[in-house]
Amino acid sequence: MSYTQLAVVAVVIAISFDMYLFNTQLLKRKVFWTSYAIILGFQLLTNWWLTSRNIVMYSPDSIIGFRIASAPVEDLFFGFALVLGVMSNWIRQDVSRRP
Repeated sequence: MSYTQLAVVAVVIAISFDMYLFNTQLLKRKVFWTSYAIILGFQLLTNWWLTSRNIVMYSPDSIIGFRIASAPVEDLFFGFALVLGVMSNWIRQDVSRRP
């Protein structure tokens, strides 16, 4: 599997967990998108720092080649999946602990 394919699969899984398995419905909440916008800014800054200095490099055969802030767009997909997955799980665990 290429990095692009893995990133897309990660997004699909995170959305499925949020919308169906955990039913946390974060994608429908304004607070999620506000939080994600803040995180995205720092992710872009970090990705730019690491990739523009060749600290992290990607094989051209593994990515589609479209870059944002010097990093492959796939990094944004993975970042989105990680943020959504962690937040969904966090809410799910919090709700399950309530009396």
